[in-house]
Amino acid sequence: MTTSAIEVRGLRKSYGAKVVLDDVDLTVNAGTVTALLGPNGAGKTTTVHILSTLVRPDGGAATVAGCDVVRNPDGVRAQIGLTGQFSAVDNLLTGEENLLLMARLRHLGAKRSATRVTELLEQFDLVEAARKPLATYSGGMRRRLDLAMTLVATPRVIFLDEPTTGLDPRSRHTMWDIVRGLVAEGTTVLLTTQYLDEADELADRIAVLDGGKIVANGTPDELKRLVPGGHIKLRFADSTALHTASGLLRESTLDDVDLALTVPSDGGVHALRTVLDSLDAANLEVADLSIHTPDLDDVFFALTGRVESKEAQS
Repeated sequence: MTTSAIEVRGLRKSYGAKVVLDDVDLTVNAGTVTALLGPNGAGKTTTVHILSTLVRPDGGAATVAGCDVVRNPDGVRAQIGLTGQFSAVDNLLTGEENLLLMARLRHLGAKRSATRVTELLEQFDLVEAARKPLATYSGGMRRRLDLAMTLVATPRVIFLDEPTTGLDPRSRHTMWDIVRGLVAEGTTVLLTTQYLDEADELADRIAVLDGGKIVANGTPDELKRLVPGGHIKLRFADSTALHTASGLLRESTLDDVDLALTVPSDGGVHALRTVLDSLDAANLEVADLSIHTPDLDDVFFALTGRVESKEAQS
């Protein structure tokens, strides 16, 4: 039976006359990754700040790991970790010293602190840099250290607010692998990201925020199927087969130059099977087949009316 780690109902927040969150509902199942997408000012970071007890909501209710964020903030804080948009490391300390400081703040005790720090240095591939000043750390190393500090007390729920912003592609993929490993061990992750491909790679579910409201919520594949433009492209060996197939598949678009047909499709198995069965019944062979489905760029534009690239959405 699936249990929820985060429950949000009717969440509201305003700053003066500006409504940031307007009756937001959200459920995050335990042991999964949910990504919050939306344009600048959509309310993503405000949502994270409310759920991590940094900001008090104006209305509605929210629980994290079974604890109410307003009535039991200490209970929430005991169960969560938060990695913000900017590294929260002390530049005057080494990586090891940063982790030890966090362990002591979490009251782990001297013996447990030392053991946990050793575990995290190994897990995040920071052993060789452990006693070096942070001035020698790359951006990816600093981000890994920041996430390691979040995990000192082994939180059940982690909030990652744009954790890979500014990282090079290799460092981003390293962070993705770390997140996947945490989820495999049962950790729940709520992620905000400015990279659409990151949400596609990591998220079990995606919630799209726009104007303070959740305008769509589902798996990446479910959201892509909301957007028109998906199609099956069929190539044939000769013009005769092409035109015969065009007569069978009446909604298709014909390309005589490439000997290709484009057939509208939602990208599902049933649609593909229907097309192939029609061709098989007519003894028509397909030389090449490809399936094209809308990506999250298309979804984002369709839902928010904004053009956002994979490298610039926030």
